[in-house]
Formats: sequence, C-alpha cells, structure tokens
Amino acid sequence: MTAHVIPRTAIPRTMAKARRRHGAVLTWPFAFIVLVVAAAAAFVSYVLWPSWPSEPVAIDAPALPITIAGVLFEIPPAAIREGVQRHPGAHERVDLVFSWPALSPPPNSSEPRAKPPVTAENAIAAVGDAENDRLFVTIAGLGAVLAPLERLRTIYPRYVVAQANAGPDGLAILPFRGGTPYDGEDLVYVGNNPEEFFARCTRQIGAVRGTCISERALDGAQITIRFPRDWLNDWRSVAAGFDRLAAQLHPERR
Repeated sequence: MTAHVIPRTAIPRTMAKARRRHGAVLTWPFAFIVLVVAAAAAFVSYVLWPSWPSEPVAIDAPALPITIAGVLFEIPPAAIREGVQRHPGAHERVDLVFSWPALSPPPNSSEPRAKPPVTAENAIAAVGDAENDRLFVTIAGLGAVLAPLERLRTIYPRYVVAQANAGPDGLAILPFRGGTPYDGEDLVYVGNNPEEFFARCTRQIGAVRGTCISERALDGAQITIRFPRDWLNDWRSVAAGFDRLAAQLHPERR
C-alpha cells in the first residue's frame, strides 16, 4: 500500500486559509460593534448639539426663552451683553445689563447720547457716570457652589472680623479679615435681618469706586447683580429692584 504524502507546500496554504477564515469570523462582529457605537455617538451628538440660529436674533426681538440649570428665563435680547449668548435654548450662563432704575434694556450703544466728550480731565467721572445708571446681571448655574443664603449662614462668618460697623439706614458693615478669600471686601447686611438684604462690597481705593454684588438663588440657578457701592444709601430701592428683576426674568415666580 502506498502512503499518501501531503506536499509540504500545501501545509502553509491550508493554515493561511484557516487563519483568514478565523480572522474574518472575528472581524465582522467587531466591525458591527464599532458601527453600532459610532451610530449611537452620532445620534447623541445630534440630539445634544445646541441649535444655533442661522441668523443673529434682532436686538428688538421679543424676550428669548433661555434655560439655565433647568430654570426657564425670559430675557430681552437687547439686555444680553454678549452676541454669542443672544439665542434661545440652554445656556451655562448669560451676562446682562439693564438701565437703573427702569430695569429695561439700555439704549442701543450705537445711538448718540447727549453727553460731553470724554477728556483726560473728566475720564474718571465719565466712567462713573456710565455705570451709575446701569445694573449688571449674571445668571449662571449654581453647580456645586452653595446657595447665597447658605454662604451667608455658614461660610462668610468664618472670615469676618468680630465687630460690625453701622451703615446707612439700618445696614451693618462687617469687614472681611485680611488674607482670606474676601480680603479687601465688606459684608453688608440688614442689621436686624441679614437675610432681607446682603451684599459683598469692595472698598473705594482712590478714584476707583467700590462695587457690590448681591446674589439670589432660583432653584438650580443664581442671579447675581453688580452695582455701585454708593447705591447702598438707598438699599431698600436696590432690594425692591432685585425682586422686580427676578420676577421679570423668571415670570413663573410672580
């Protein structure tokens, strides 16, 4: 009986074919998984991608529905300081400016204003006048930051001096200690009811006027207003204006 001998050259070809078949069996499931993952990623990106308008929103357009940290606000486009923020939908933050005390969007900056030209002599006064009738507002998500009232109760007391000074119309002024995160600022609040109104204020240094910020939480969002410190002489109007502004921007709370 003659034994059948397999030629040596046939062995590598057989093994190569087997490897190709095995590789093909592994490649198809892998390719299918990659395709599914890519399709899912494309769908999620399409759904989550912000829907930017094709044309800029006109300054005089009606109030825009804007959500920040899941809270719905109605914001007039003319009050939005940054053009890239002037569109409806979800935002991380918006920066606004309003005329004071009207709480309406300021006149278009392109319109001439009946004011004398700024010179080297009146430059500082001109800057002060420009901000003295403006209320600057920021709306942003709180995120991991404590709400303003919680900061008033638990954070600020750690950094202030022991004795408060008397301020205008029942306010108390409590300086923050040097070397703290609020160095150079004062905590200003209603002496017998701090939660009624409070603000952090910088002090005037030379010709640079002091400014104050007052904050208020609306669910997961926070409204921050910035105003000149000398407005504290009429802090009741500032507090009432903050109430009106919050109701104006977030009508559900009216």
